[in-house]
Amino acid sequence: MKGKSVRKASKILCRHSRKYIGALQTQLGSGMRKIYGYARVSTREQNLDRQIIALQQYGISDRDIVTDKESGKTLERDGYTFLKNRLLRDGDVLVVKSLDRLSRNKNHIKQELEYFKSRNIRVMVLDIQTTLIDPPEGQEWIIEMINTILIEVLASMAEQERLTTHARQQEGIAAAKVKGKHLGRPKAEYPDNWDEVYSKWVRGEITAVAAMQLLSVKKSTFYKLVRNFRS
Repeated sequence: MKGKSVRKASKILCRHSRKYIGALQTQLGSGMRKIYGYARVSTREQNLDRQIIALQQYGISDRDIVTDKESGKTLERDGYTFLKNRLLRDGDVLVVKSLDRLSRNKNHIKQELEYFKSRNIRVMVLDIQTTLIDPPEGQEWIIEMINTILIEVLASMAEQERLTTHARQQEGIAAAKVKGKHLGRPKAEYPDNWDEVYSKWVRGEITAVAAMQLLSVKKSTFYKLVRNFRS
């Protein structure tokens, strides 16, 4: 029963949000406001399609979807900077698939949401459906309270995921370094009289054969020691 209730509530929210988007699209024709979508992935190898399709399904035109293929640990991203500083105007709407598309830094997320709020720019997060509905008059505070709680939790989760990913990367690098120290053949050890014999050989006072005899090493070992010593 609980699962059915959640799905039913989700469908109702979706209908409300689509009606709101439809109303926005109507307002676009009159030049009242503009609706933009923003999609981001962290690397050039990752695909933006899933986010773009989700934004298109909410009626956002391709030409109004701005994308980035850069890490969410910084706000200095070309597409986002252009969207924020050149495209969005007071009263516009910004739609993202999930909260961590804005950033994976909790403080950055809260900072950006405050900035948009001060500019009267509404941020709609498709994965937070309470940000999509237009609440009845007099009940705005309820939705705002719910959104504040959800955003706090999800922003914390986004940051924790970033920190966990970074920690795993560092652990992997450290493990690779340790593993590298034990891989391959052990480095050849130099005989105790190496410096003395090597110096005589370099000065031409003894032959290579004599040096090998004094060091008690084979020919291949001798020249390997020489290469390593000179590198």
